[in-house]
Amino acid sequence: MNLDFGIIPKYLPMFFRSIGVTMQVTLLSLLVGFVLAIPLTLCKISRSRILRGFAQFYTSIFRGVPQLVQLFLVYFAVPQLFAYKITALQAAVLAFGLNSAAFLSENLRGGVLGVDAGQKEAAQALGVSYPQMMWDIVFPQAIKSVLPSIINEVINLLKGTSLVATIGMVEIMRTAQLVMNATYRSFEPFLVAALIYYIIVTILNFIAKRIERKVRKSDQR
Repeated sequence: MNLDFGIIPKYLPMFFRSIGVTMQVTLLSLLVGFVLAIPLTLCKISRSRILRGFAQFYTSIFRGVPQLVQLFLVYFAVPQLFAYKITALQAAVLAFGLNSAAFLSENLRGGVLGVDAGQKEAAQALGVSYPQMMWDIVFPQAIKSVLPSIINEVINLLKGTSLVATIGMVEIMRTAQLVMNATYRSFEPFLVAALIYYIIVTILNFIAKRIERKVRKSDQR
């Protein structure tokens, strides 16, 4: 086998920097997605058919259209439609955040519906307003119950960030491509990229399992 991993140490600083870019896109996208998922969840559990229909349509769009197409629509269409030159980071965070909101809202919806109806009835009987009840009672319990699912969404976002290489962001995947172009070696840099993704995902899976065990223990008390 014609392998030469001796070329890799020279480019390790580039890979380490790319991890920071990947995590930045992942966490900012999660933040945007989570903020948008809350009103979207409220629409999904609303009594209004219009709001429910809007939320379902939104979710179906982002579930049915490939992420790469969504990313290209944001990155190339926004400047055309609004005469605003969007940066690659802004496009990535917006595209992945909008996509993440669709999936997070489904998780949160399940968590909200799983909250004991008796608690909601008791809050209403005590005169607690609907917004306050949702904010102080329902959402904290819903988020707690779906934390493992939220970690899974973080993992999906992390793996999805490999697509931002197509719009010029130097994250893990793009770094592997640059190393390949500089060394004329493909297997070694892409193997390093794969190992980096695998290590990060393994850590996140470990965190998700720990959280799930703690949630189960707290529910049993």
